[in-house]
Amino acid sequence: MIELRHLRTLMALKESGSLAGAAKKRFVTQSALSHQIKELETRINSAIFVRKSKPLAFTHEGARLLDLAEEILPKVIETESDLKRGLEGEAQSFKLGIECHSCFRWLMPVIEEFKAQFPQAQIDISSRYAFDSLNALQSGELDIVLTSDPVPGHTVSYQHLFDFEVKLLVSTEHPLAAKSVVAPSDLGQQAIISYPVPLTKLDLYKHFLEPAGVEPGVQKQCELTPMLLQRVACNDGVTTLPNWSMNEGQGLSLKALKLGSEGLKRPLFGAYRRNTTNTNLIHKWFELVAQEGLKLQRMN
Repeated sequence: MIELRHLRTLMALKESGSLAGAAKKRFVTQSALSHQIKELETRINSAIFVRKSKPLAFTHEGARLLDLAEEILPKVIETESDLKRGLEGEAQSFKLGIECHSCFRWLMPVIEEFKAQFPQAQIDISSRYAFDSLNALQSGELDIVLTSDPVPGHTVSYQHLFDFEVKLLVSTEHPLAAKSVVAPSDLGQQAIISYPVPLTKLDLYKHFLEPAGVEPGVQKQCELTPMLLQRVACNDGVTTLPNWSMNEGQGLSLKALKLGSEGLKRPLFGAYRRNTTNTNLIHKWFELVAQEGLKLQRMN
């Protein structure tokens, strides 16, 4: 019998285009995913995709199953959401995923304001999925995600909330402190201090260094913002933070520099599943976040 996990695997294959990408989306090893695909193919006595095809191509049988997945899975997610929420009038709980380590400080007042306006609702922040939060949103593990990197797909909607600027922070003793604007070439082989995030996912790398063909030096990781700023002040490396984090470095020997003549501007989006039945409440939450974003921009 074809099971929901098989259909979810097919959707992951379509959206990622590879076994490795699908395994990541399904939070399983590639070996486990291959075993599940083999099990499905045995049940239908046919291959579901053409091996070694680039881009990945589904067989006729695989395409039929994919059509079934696209029809059934949204209904399953919607029904699960309704059942979890329970009877109308009961408390509604939203799980929020954030792809930003430095958002927590300004988000807490927003959450308190939301609770004051909608006491029947509850927003819980989950850090379990980190940079896999959009995958967790699609699978129903999260209800809302704040992200700067939307991924096209038919199951998730995005609402632009506000834009912010990412700035480079250096010690006042660092040679770059004499500059006000930094070019990508200035950061070649510079040690980068960051949160525990792969280098390739850092805004500094993806949107500033990589497009210019510049490779930084060693990456050093810190979980806490105060420790990160202290290490930069001690000239242990350089870091980048959103403009709302600049005030956290007050009292330290730090200087904030613009990345490029125009600055490195990034958007913040709110993401949610298109088939959710709580869109009105989610949009109220987004409104509060957007209002806080305007305050942060005026402060900087």
